[in-house]
Amino acid sequence: MGNSVRELADRTPAGRDRYVDLLRVASLGTVVAGHWLMAAVSADGSVGNLLAVVPGLQILTWALQVMPVFFFVGGFSHALSYRSPGRRHEAVYSVFVRARLQRLLRPTMVFVLVWGAAALVLQLLGGQQGLTGVALRLVAQPLWFIGIYLAMVAFTPPLLKLHERYGWGAFAALALAAVGVDVLRFAFGVPYVEFLNFAFVWLAVHQLGFLRADGRIRRPVVLAAAGPAAAAALVAFGPYPLSMVGMPGEKVSNMAPPTLALLAHGLWLVGAVELLRAPGARLVARPRVWRTVVAANGVAMTAFLWHLTAMLGVYGAMLALDLPLPAPASGAWWAQVPLRFAAAAALTALCVAAFRAFERPAAGGGLPAASPGRLAGPAAAIGVTLCLLGVLGLSMVGFAGLLEGRTALLIAVRISAPVAVLMALAGWLLVETAGRPRPAPLAR
Repeated sequence: MGNSVRELADRTPAGRDRYVDLLRVASLGTVVAGHWLMAAVSADGSVGNLLAVVPGLQILTWALQVMPVFFFVGGFSHALSYRSPGRRHEAVYSVFVRARLQRLLRPTMVFVLVWGAAALVLQLLGGQQGLTGVALRLVAQPLWFIGIYLAMVAFTPPLLKLHERYGWGAFAALALAAVGVDVLRFAFGVPYVEFLNFAFVWLAVHQLGFLRADGRIRRPVVLAAAGPAAAAALVAFGPYPLSMVGMPGEKVSNMAPPTLALLAHGLWLVGAVELLRAPGARLVARPRVWRTVVAANGVAMTAFLWHLTAMLGVYGAMLALDLPLPAPASGAWWAQVPLRFAAAAALTALCVAAFRAFERPAAGGGLPAASPGRLAGPAAAIGVTLCLLGVLGLSMVGFAGLLEGRTALLIAVRISAPVAVLMALAGWLLVETAGRPRPAPLAR
């Protein structure tokens, strides 16, 4: 692996924005570390949330909830990819969608199939009690991120056109739509309207990536100052909680569905990372740092998918070996954090070694491609929609209750794990089929 990473790093085009790659890796790494830290498992096998045990720590989510940075970087990358003159075939919708989602969906579907099979075996054997049962519910939760990212890729072509025509106005329209949703939700109690902000809030952050691609974020200090001020006012005077991640038992979450407070939080994060752009670019220009970023980017999605599995595996091993498991947030618990992190990192590395091959791009075949058929675009759109609903549903219902028919509410519709898995797989196959390059017919 070392030689291939060095070769990839050495072949990096001079004009590549390496800072964006650094942000992608750093944001996912921060999310992973945050999840590991928040998992508070007690000696009886119950799983709590550190932020609920110590509410004073919730303010840390204003720095550690960095998923908006990842979606901001996604907008930047999608704009460049769609416009790239060297990849004009990707301007065909179905081909663009497949190309952007291949490295995301292949490792995700492997994760779903492996955990689905394991969950089925465990439930047939009656082994879904204690921490195992909790794990069956929790390991799928990060899949919500995959669903949102799918929507961003699917909407890139039309939203990029709106950006090219209206610039900041397109972002403002999405932000105002998010405001409208929260007004209808909190002031008038309109049912289910809050789910629209899964689109409006995250697509607004994604739109900021388009603005960065065109060099139109000229005063990031305004975002960095206005964002936290707006978020603080919304939390202080509105119905929004302090935590920028979901908390167990809270009536309102800033994350699920996302709120106007989370959008304000995203503004400050975008402003902050843009203010750090110059020193960040100098850092990643160092050959050793850049090779590390290249290596991490090559396995980032696989590591993200399996990191909760690894941490819960660490806790499970500690319980099985009867190792001391101090009360969450106690002094002994904090002292144990570095060891648990090291063990979780080692287990995540094993998962990466086992599954990283699925994150590699598929070979293109080298033949000239014919234009996809007229139905390829609609088929790709249907595929993305099915996949999006499937992974979102699975993130909510988990792998528990496969045999019992356990369901969760997804946008006013109840969905079970088997149905979610089938939708995700069917959507993925549609995306793959619709966007796969076809050999051009030979000239006669």
